[in-house]
Amino acid sequence: MPRYEYRNLHPEAEKSFLAWIDHLDKEFGNPNVDHRSMVVRDALHQIYLGRPYTPEDENEDYDNASVTSQLSARALSHSFDPRNATLEPEYYGDVDPERYQPRKPLIWFWMMFDRSPLGLNHWLGYRLRYMIASHVLKHLGKNVKLFHGIEVSFGYNLTIEDNCTIHKYVLLDDRGELIIHEGSSISDYANVYSHSHDLNDAMIIANHKTEIGPRARITYHATVLSGVTVGEHGIVGSMGVATKDVPPYNVVAGIPAKTVKVKTIAPEKQGTGYRELGIGEGD
Repeated sequence: MPRYEYRNLHPEAEKSFLAWIDHLDKEFGNPNVDHRSMVVRDALHQIYLGRPYTPEDENEDYDNASVTSQLSARALSHSFDPRNATLEPEYYGDVDPERYQPRKPLIWFWMMFDRSPLGLNHWLGYRLRYMIASHVLKHLGKNVKLFHGIEVSFGYNLTIEDNCTIHKYVLLDDRGELIIHEGSSISDYANVYSHSHDLNDAMIIANHKTEIGPRARITYHATVLSGVTVGEHGIVGSMGVATKDVPPYNVVAGIPAKTVKVKTIAPEKQGTGYRELGIGEGD
């Protein structure tokens, strides 16, 4: 597990958090879909209801309760089990069921954890998400910090290298291949895509490789479209939409995003899009 500099917690709380993560990590090491689903069901039952799951929970008669309350309680109990939950990527025509299905219970747990009170506890959340991501992603580097509300598509096409930070409510669409290179940062509410729709028939999908970095930044509410490469030290400004490759060290902004400046640390001669073309601070 990566180490993060954060304030000290009460020793008993820290011990409990780490023991829980370690327990889940070992359970999720078993890729069997039914096993993972039952582990997730039981954990969510504890998180949301504060008591162990029992089979009777899904068939219990509630004395002096309305029919609506009984049905709602049963629906909630059923929904903790990933086998009873449906997620959008399951219905994509390009999904690989053999790779997605073992990941689906963990993705469901990731989403539901983030929507619980525990998901807003940063110290716990960073570590739990990192553990889950290690079982879900194609590759996960060291010292990766994952905030709450992140959504991935398949997981198995997503690579996040060392020392990256993915902030809250980011969409990482890995229907095609998505690689976030070392030291990159993606800010709140940003969207990074690796699939596109045909202009005339939206049901026709094309997947591409999308790459971010190394040491690039996608800032607040920005969008990177499918197939785009944001080069080393590149920045996509707030609300910008990158429709084509962002050259290294370039800062782009707007819709569609265009170069507004080049970082002062950029090498003097790097080819098209760099300072030798006269693009620089204040341009």
